[in-house]
Amino acid sequence: MKKNVITLLLAVMACLSMQAQVMKTADLEKYAKQRYGEKWLDAAFTLGRTIQLDKNESITFQEVINAPGKNKQQLYVTLNYWVTATFKDKQAITLNDKDAGCIIVSSTLSNIVQHTGTLNSYSVSITPVIRIDIKDERVRVTYTVQNYDILADVSGGWLSPITSDERTYGDSKRKKDDKTNSNLYDDQWEIARHYPFVQSDPQKRTCAKALVMTYAYSNAVLDKIEEAVKHGIVGNEDDDW
Repeated sequence: MKKNVITLLLAVMACLSMQAQVMKTADLEKYAKQRYGEKWLDAAFTLGRTIQLDKNESITFQEVINAPGKNKQQLYVTLNYWVTATFKDKQAITLNDKDAGCIIVSSTLSNIVQHTGTLNSYSVSITPVIRIDIKDERVRVTYTVQNYDILADVSGGWLSPITSDERTYGDSKRKKDDKTNSNLYDDQWEIARHYPFVQSDPQKRTCAKALVMTYAYSNAVLDKIEEAVKHGIVGNEDDDW
């Protein structure tokens, strides 16, 4: 009985530690700074020299994880558990096919960048598509992002003609497609059309941090999936019970 209680507590703690996303935005920023430094322009420039956009001009990373001794069914159960525990929004899981051995997740990571420019301020979100293909003893993970989702505030720039009483300062908590505030508008920026892939980018500073954060999130996703494949979610998923 005691062993069962401990197991349950470990499972609950594991799920609580992964609320809604692989990593919270604040933690992701710390992670990105530790790995790539605090100078976003320099970090983005360096990463841009190593990243090759795919045929759709998206950022795509792919990794094959070897799982010796684990069959397709075992790996599917583990990864289905991981996806369900990590992404609480039921709509995030767009495909879950046990027979095909394929799980696809599309979940938004909000406000990875909030930047005040000369005339506007911007809040940047991304919605990576994470595809997990499963075979006996192997898992392939594909992570793709094509656009930055932008909430722009025309009243929030340093030189905005809007008076201080009228400014909204980039209300990034506004509901999607809410048109009640005329100062705010939604936009999409194609990654391939912005820094560091385009040097003369008026949104250079915003996109530099956005690229580094997007890249860091891809590493976090791949690391978490590899950990789940090799060691399970709570470390005791076996047939000895």
